[in-house]
Amino acid sequence: MEPLVVDAGEVEIDELLDTLEAGRRVVVRTELLGSSHEVTLRHDGVWYCDTPTRLHKHDSREEMRACLKRQGYGRE
Repeated sequence: MEPLVVDAGEVEIDELLDTLEAGRRVVVRTELLGSSHEVTLRHDGVWYCDTPTRLHKHDSREEMRACLKRQGYGRE
């Protein structure tokens, strides 16, 4: 299945979380320090945010929700 590709802040956080729980990856296009970057989000029992510089892991949907909000990847 192809990943869902979105711009940061384009999709509601709950929709991103539901998409991940359904087994589909999400690629978020974002800008950092004037450069475009892609962050890959995935879920396989653990929630992952794979950024260009670091892999973040979260143990719960609420932890992932907080990360998506804090990073601006989704909107409320």
